[in-house]
Amino acid sequence: MKLTPAKINLFLMYKLPAAYFTGVRATYIDDERCEVKVRHRWINQNPFRSMFWAVQGMAAELTTGALVLSKIRESGKPISMLVASNSSTFSKKAVGKITFQCVDGLLLDEAIEKAIVTKEGQSFVLHAKGVNSDGEEVSAFSFEWTIKLKDRL
Repeated sequence: MKLTPAKINLFLMYKLPAAYFTGVRATYIDDERCEVKVRHRWINQNPFRSMFWAVQGMAAELTTGALVLSKIRESGKPISMLVASNSSTFSKKAVGKITFQCVDGLLLDEAIEKAIVTKEGQSFVLHAKGVNSDGEEVSAFSFEWTIKLKDRL
């Protein structure tokens, strides 16, 4: 079953309500990239009238995590996934509609194949960039993901 933005958003509503209620929404996913949008609103703002960093982080993580989940589903193998570490930089106030995008989807194929063949855990870093409606970068995130073939007992 292929992941679609509608399925991702439904998942958010039930499993990650904090992301859903703050306005995080998937808008596009394919083999190479995932796009998530969130609009600055009262519910997701900080005291300085811009988007709270954690909301940006949820949107950025979703772009990378949805790609990982999609590739794992395509493999048909029982693979676990976990964020091992992350880092971020903020370069401009996040106001208006912010679009986060990860374009590292093709990097996952090799890591997933290696995890399946070697039965050893693999780690890789995926990047997500947030830009405002003027195309200016407001934040950049890096997530180190780890994957491992699950043991079947």
